[in-house]
Amino acid sequence: MGIPLFRRRIQGSTRHQKLSYRATPGDEVEDMYELLKEVKKKMPSIEAVSSGAIASDYQRLRVESVCSRLGLVSLAYLWKQDQSLLLQEMIDNGIVAITVKVAAMGLNPTKHLGKDISFLYSYLHKLKELYGINVCGEGGEYETLTLDCPLFVNARIMLEEFEVILHSSDSIAPVGILHPLAFHLETKAESASLSGCDKMNDLHLENTGLVYEVQAESLEGCEDAKESVADATVLTKAADNGPQISTKKEDLTFSISCWLGASERASLGLQDDLKSVLRKIEEELSEHGLDWRNVLYVHLYISDMNEFAVANDTYVKFITQEKCPSGVPSRSTIELPLPHVGLGKAYIEVLVTKNQEKRVLHVQSISCWAPSCIGPYSQATLHKNVLYMAGQLGLYPPTMTLSKGGAVAELEQALENSEAVAKCFNCSISTSSVLFVVYCSESIPSSERGKIQDKLEAFLEKIRSSSMKEGNSPNMLNPLSLYVLVPDLPKRALVEVKPLLYVMDDAETVAEGKPLTRTGNWSFQHESWHDSCINRCIVNGTICAVVLSVTNETAVRLCSEFLGANQKSEDIQNLLSERQMERILRFCICLLDKILSENGFFWEEIVSLRVYYPVSLHIPLDSLSLMLKNAFEEHEEICQQPIFNVVPVLGGGWSTSMDDLITCELFAQRT
Repeated sequence: MGIPLFRRRIQGSTRHQKLSYRATPGDEVEDMYELLKEVKKKMPSIEAVSSGAIASDYQRLRVESVCSRLGLVSLAYLWKQDQSLLLQEMIDNGIVAITVKVAAMGLNPTKHLGKDISFLYSYLHKLKELYGINVCGEGGEYETLTLDCPLFVNARIMLEEFEVILHSSDSIAPVGILHPLAFHLETKAESASLSGCDKMNDLHLENTGLVYEVQAESLEGCEDAKESVADATVLTKAADNGPQISTKKEDLTFSISCWLGASERASLGLQDDLKSVLRKIEEELSEHGLDWRNVLYVHLYISDMNEFAVANDTYVKFITQEKCPSGVPSRSTIELPLPHVGLGKAYIEVLVTKNQEKRVLHVQSISCWAPSCIGPYSQATLHKNVLYMAGQLGLYPPTMTLSKGGAVAELEQALENSEAVAKCFNCSISTSSVLFVVYCSESIPSSERGKIQDKLEAFLEKIRSSSMKEGNSPNMLNPLSLYVLVPDLPKRALVEVKPLLYVMDDAETVAEGKPLTRTGNWSFQHESWHDSCINRCIVNGTICAVVLSVTNETAVRLCSEFLGANQKSEDIQNLLSERQMERILRFCICLLDKILSENGFFWEEIVSLRVYYPVSLHIPLDSLSLMLKNAFEEHEEICQQPIFNVVPVLGGGWSTSMDDLITCELFAQRT
């Protein structure tokens, strides 16, 4: 290839055998760390490491661990690729690779060692049909040696002599290795240049023939991870009495929300505010005997997306992979108009569980599969059949750049990314989604907002139709949609999608709720139009998701006794008094209670309740929170006040007009 070769004899062995790797003295991964550290020292311009992982989490996670410690980007462009298509692509692109090890049913050392992958292509697919082998050898079925490929610009390897070593003569799956004894290089007539790779061409000219033998040293790489943990510990010692906090402590899954009241003290900036909030949450977790390992999901709200990098740098001081060995929580990040409602510059909501039985998907490598999470947050977290997916932007995975073509194009890419993540949990956003929250930037022209809703519905229908054509007829949920208008999103994206899915067990089927007998307290005389305020999704009697929207027209109906008979709905936001808003909030709680009681759910089973309200109401968040608290206390059916999070936005609702007065998002789960 004409580029320098760095090599090091392996000193370690496999000591850390769990899936997620932690720096371990004497482990063979530390040899890779030392080798790459030397490469970076000799060639500071190196920015990334490419690996060939296709389906192996074990391999990918170890490469990602080393890369994160060295400040390198992990590239895994083969990750999650279809192995049949990938094998054909390798052959079509002129990769000449021969088998040097076979260890699978149907592969015989005397017949199949030394054979080119193009020769074995059909036979490997036959074995896949018979025995389910991986045609690219991802299960260790075979190993190869590449003799020629487009990257070999100077010469190809010509194998002269070899011997076959039989490791196991097992009658079902014999294991044999081809050991090269003699070979030579055959110079290519004309060294081709690699188009578009100027840096690589420079390496060809300057470093051809260089071989670096990296000497074995003590495996000291483990210290790097410890330093970051120590830094984080220092940051979390001091308590801050400024943040306001509300929690629900008794249930297995509950929320903690924390924000800074701007009136408490003058803000010193986002970094200072975010540290205070994170410290307070850390203290609250500790009081319950918990820590960051118990956090499933983080909603990170900041006042200015221009300071996103500052927020991330602060966040990673507290929530690290070392503190979360089972996997870091998933996360969504949006900008909110916090100062407009009397808050500081940071507001965090975390979903917490005392039961740590969770499955976390955290892929940091850049690939063609889905956007990477380069940092301490994960693509998705599965807990008790509920899949909490991170907010997905319309990023094209191979380049990590936003799709061009406006909000609709970004939404389509974000949905494709969400589907790729869902497939890792053997489900689909088209059949398993309970709720889609779509955050929309105010930068989207109002003329395009309606197209977003149309695209979401069309995309889901397209996947469903494709699944039906393939002969699959999975049980389908009827998901809810909620649209939220916000000032800005990461990377100046126009949309961010946050799906919530119910992942069924293999033998489970979708059924409507199995209501228990419960009497609700309906203090409003029921009218038929009340039902138009509610959308719901009830699954198997264990999941209850509700989106409730109070439009301006609804507010006029509710407050008609306080308003003039000819009052127009478009003027309502400027005329609402505190007494009228309290009535609207009581209506919301009563209507939510009615839906819960009809489907056999109790307020104690609420996992989260978010109340979105537009800052155009000019109501401080603390004031609205107090109104909600009073409304809950007046409701006789509610013995214990549930956790609720009041979220100030530019607009919200279940349509892309996003002009509703109040929007409630409720999620309950019976464990």
